[in-house]
Amino acid sequence: MKKILLLTLAFAIIACKEEPKDYVTLSGKITDKSSDSIVVRSRTYSKTIQVNSDGTFKDTLKVEAGVYNLYDGNESTSIFLKNGFDINLTLDTKQFDESIAYSGVGAEHSNFLAKQSLLREKLLDLEVLGKLNMKGLEAKLSEAKASLSEFYLANKNIDTMIINRLTRELDPMLNSYKNYLAESITLKDELPAGTPSPVFEGYENYNGSKTSLSDLKGKYVYIDVWATWCGPCKVEIPSLKALEKKYHGKNIQFVSLSIDDDRSHGGSWDKARADWKAMIADKELSGIQLFAPNGWQSQFVLDYKINGIPRFILIDPNGNVVTPDAPRPSDASLTELFTSLNI
Repeated sequence: MKKILLLTLAFAIIACKEEPKDYVTLSGKITDKSSDSIVVRSRTYSKTIQVNSDGTFKDTLKVEAGVYNLYDGNESTSIFLKNGFDINLTLDTKQFDESIAYSGVGAEHSNFLAKQSLLREKLLDLEVLGKLNMKGLEAKLSEAKASLSEFYLANKNIDTMIINRLTRELDPMLNSYKNYLAESITLKDELPAGTPSPVFEGYENYNGSKTSLSDLKGKYVYIDVWATWCGPCKVEIPSLKALEKKYHGKNIQFVSLSIDDDRSHGGSWDKARADWKAMIADKELSGIQLFAPNGWQSQFVLDYKINGIPRFILIDPNGNVVTPDAPRPSDASLTELFTSLNI
């Protein structure tokens, strides 16, 4: 009888043992939330989780183990999910990357991803890298590879799926940085600050006159090379208009140079010109609005080696290059540059 009781007790203990969860529990709190929901997604999975008015949320997800993107309606981060995890997330959207933290079962993997993201951001600061020559850029990228590889290998308790993925993506990522910056660095080598700027002469002005770069001497000239069909160009319009308003009456001229051409307007130069004028009127664009006579093949465009738009150029009051690849209007570093030049 005693043996039977012991066996019964043993079976009862086994029966009461909790089965492994076949889902992830994800909860958290977002300070200054950007949206009423967050989205957890990958190439093959997507789930929207509602965020309460106080920033809290909680839901369960059935997933394949892996790295997912978590999007809050404004910014995103990487999170590692695996069925059985119970993760709590906290973040402040005003300091998104710096404040994000995870706790609970499986949290160490996502905390690792958050730390590596901050490290990568520190090592691969585009503003810093963009000021280097090609030799300096290659050296910095080599240092970044060594530092990131060391960080990956030092974290022995992190799922190998994450480490293998980051290691596999390291070289392609660094090459993308190199390719992105190479054109700008080469351009600055070929058109260094202080050298006479390429010029344009007699370009059509929206007001009906003709304008040459020499007409603008005596003030700094900030040139926006754009086209009516260019989405990223149009995104910059509100920031450019705000900039023009802020610096109205200062020693700077704002020039927008359209490279709309026949090829992008059904084979018609007349349509290209009409669409250019229509957008200026519709968007109430200010500044000096010019039309490049030969689009991409206009000599000024060729001299500045413009292969993609928008491109921004800054020229000094004497007609010399300040930078052939200036920051965009939406970039805070542009006003810092203007301040350093006493504009």
